[in-house]
Formats: sequence, C-alpha cells, structure tokens
Amino acid sequence: MNWSLRFLGTGSAEHSGLGHSAAVLEHDGQPVLLIDCGFDVIPRFVQRYDGLPPAIFLTHLHLDHVGGLEALFSRIMFGAERLPPPALFVPAALVPLMQSRLADYPNVAAEGGFNFWDAFRLVPCSRGFWWQQHWFDVFGTRHHRPGTSFGLVLRGCFTYTGDTRPIADILDDVAEAGGPIAHDCALHGNPSHTGVDDLDTYPGDLRTRLLLYHYASEDDAQALQERGYRVARPGQAVELPPPAPDASRSG
Repeated sequence: MNWSLRFLGTGSAEHSGLGHSAAVLEHDGQPVLLIDCGFDVIPRFVQRYDGLPPAIFLTHLHLDHVGGLEALFSRIMFGAERLPPPALFVPAALVPLMQSRLADYPNVAAEGGFNFWDAFRLVPCSRGFWWQQHWFDVFGTRHHRPGTSFGLVLRGCFTYTGDTRPIADILDDVAEAGGPIAHDCALHGNPSHTGVDDLDTYPGDLRTRLLLYHYASEDDAQALQERGYRVARPGQAVELPPPAPDASRSG
C-alpha cells in the first residue's frame, strides 16, 4: 500500500508554463485528496486520473489556488457525468472570505436556480479534519494577513505549507513526525513568499526534508537545485512514508 504526493503544477501565480501549484495525495496510485485548485488544475487532474477529485483542501484564497473552482462547479452541475459533490475542506477562517469572493455572485449559473455550494460538500475545519479514516492536521502559515493561509499535515507522511514566509518554528512542531515537507520557495523572497536565502535560517534536519515548489521558472528551479535543495517538478510523484499509526486515531 504505497503513498505518494504528485505535483500537478509547481509554479507561482505567473507560473511560466509550470502550472499553478497544486498537489494530489495518492494511495496505490489513486487520488485521495487534491490540495488547491488554481485555474489550470482541474484539466491537469482529469488528464492524469480520468475523473474529478473526490476531495479538495484549500490552503488560501488567492485565485491561482482557487480560480479553478468556478469551472469545477459548472462541470459538476452541468457536465454529462452528473457526479456527486466532492468534499471541500476549507479552514473555517476562510469560509466568510470564500463566500464573498466566490459564492455571493448573483446567479452563479446564468439561468438561475443554483447556489455555488450545491456543487460541493463544504467541510469547515480548524484543527484538522477526517478523510478516508485518516486525520489531517491543519496549521496556520505566514502569507499576507494573519489567519488567511494554512498548511496541511498527514502525520509521518508529509507536510504541505501552502504559500508562506519562513515558518521553521511552526514546522519544528507540526512536522516532527517525519516525512517530506513540500515548501513554498522562490529564488528571491518577498513579503509574502519564502526565498532560498530565507532557508538558511532553518535547522539542518528541516532543510534536508524540504521539497521546494511555487518557483517562477525552470531556470529558478535549476538554481534552487544548485543550492542543494530538492525541487518538485510538474507531474512528478514523490514517494511518501506511510502515515504514522496515530494518524488514524487523532482528532
């Protein structure tokens, strides 16, 4: 029973052909959970798995991470498949923002008669959530305003930061059970994102577990590798250790 994390895209908002950053937790090659849903994510998901995601976790509400939800709404509600609503795990602090950003638009369908949430099974979460008999921890990150961005942990298996400034202190706690840490990192940092020089502040044991994504170009990816870091590539599946035994008994 193998676990892996497949990166559908690894680019920044401008992505330069790398695809908007998103990843899929796989179990024995089957999709378990999609993390983030930018504009080009659903076509990449369908091409890979020949179907729609059973569940989605959103790290934050910038459109390169949620812009694909409108097209997904249309496909679920009006596509030939007539599929059941996927579980949509959203940190509770983001639900009011998501309502105003995506769900309040008058007549989400031109003919009326439909609500945005009809296409999804919304599951607000704070500390974390259960999915397929495993407990996923949710933690706050540092991206723009406090309380607007979140990461995800399946204990012992993987950590995913979402967009963030450096968070070594947080990762030292939430990722202590092991597994790779998929981490936002560009060649040059800014007030919203980690840069490779920022990683010099991380202790060595954390740095060796980092798997970098959300960079601006293939040239930047090469430069990050030359600094000694592992870099995720679009379409790549990274083998994961199995979840820790307590990952199915927490919450």
